[in-house]
Order: sequence, then C-alpha cells, then structure tokens
Amino acid sequence: MTNSIHAIIFDLGNVLIGWDAHLLYGEYFPNHDSIDRFLEEVGFSEWNAKQDAGRPFAEGVEELSKKFPHYAELIQAYDTHWEKSITEAYSESVEIVRALKDAGWALYLLSNFSLEKYKLIEPKHPFLGWFKDKIISGEHGTVKPEEKIFQILIERIGYKPENCLFIDDSLPNIETAQRLGFQTIHFHSPTQLKEQLIQLGIKGIQP
Repeated sequence: MTNSIHAIIFDLGNVLIGWDAHLLYGEYFPNHDSIDRFLEEVGFSEWNAKQDAGRPFAEGVEELSKKFPHYAELIQAYDTHWEKSITEAYSESVEIVRALKDAGWALYLLSNFSLEKYKLIEPKHPFLGWFKDKIISGEHGTVKPEEKIFQILIERIGYKPENCLFIDDSLPNIETAQRLGFQTIHFHSPTQLKEQLIQLGIKGIQP
C-alpha cells in the first residue's frame, strides 16, 4: 500500500495542536457541564463553523450577540481571547511530521480554521512551514466534511486521492475522504498514528 502513497495530508486542530472552547470558557463558568449548556444554548458549533468557512469574526459576534444579548460579553470573549482555546503543539505529533519531512514526503495541511485566527498562530509554530501547501477552510468558503474542500485540495496539490494518505481526528471528515478514494488514518493519539504509519510501511517512521 505504501508504494501507492505519494502525499500525506494532515488536519491541524486536535491532531497537531489542541483546540477546545472549554479552555477559554473555563474562566467564566464553574464547571465543564455549565460550559456545555452555554455552548449548546447558543448553537456554538454551527456558529463557529461559519467563521471556519470564512465569515469574519466581528460579523459572527455581532449576529450571535443580537440573538443572545444577555450573553454578548461571553460571545465577544471568544473573539477577543480566542487564543486561550488553543494549546501548545502536540510535540509527539510534530516529531512525526518532522520525520516524514526529513524522509522526503510531500506534506500538506487541510484544516477547518478561520483564516484570521490561523494567521495569529502560524508565526508561533515553525513546523507549519514544513508543509508544501496549506488549505485553510476560511480562505475557501467551505469546510470539511463537505466534498468541495477536498476537491480544492486535489486540484491544488496535483495528486489523485488514491495516492494520498489523509489524517484527521473527525470521523465525518475521514468518511468523506474515504468516499472520495483517499487512504486514511483516523487520528486518536500520536502513539496510535505512529503505529499505523509503521503498519503502512511509511518511510521515515521507526518503531
């Protein structure tokens, strides 16, 4: 199988760096459950996905604050203090990327991310410069698991899906990639990722 793989594509959030809105909102709520109730009440996931698809944060904050004026300060906090929702890079995952780069693999990034927020973190993570190209959803008006962003990826990188290995922590994203013909690894941990890369015989990854 490894002979047919010519490019390796990584997700970013919760594969190479952590993202969790609970990290930010922990300063405003007494416990995890109360954060969950707030996020569910305001429809946070659907709202945030629109920023990932390119809507400016200021516009999104204004719209949601009008709908939930009693939560306006909390909604604004996600924009103002967004970086508190991001963790340090996962060092073990980054080491895997380094080993793949050193072994000569063509590496790409395909991430659901607000472009304005991605620009905040890119300078802080030198490993992002190891990728030949980065497809950030906020730049293209579409998000995973929609097929459109995978088609953009295919056109950009010039490889057929069957010649690409796609790594993502989201099962819906993995399922779309599989439907389009990509080889995939559903990411759960750096250890599990490394084990599966070894099983595939990916050069540069040692036991």
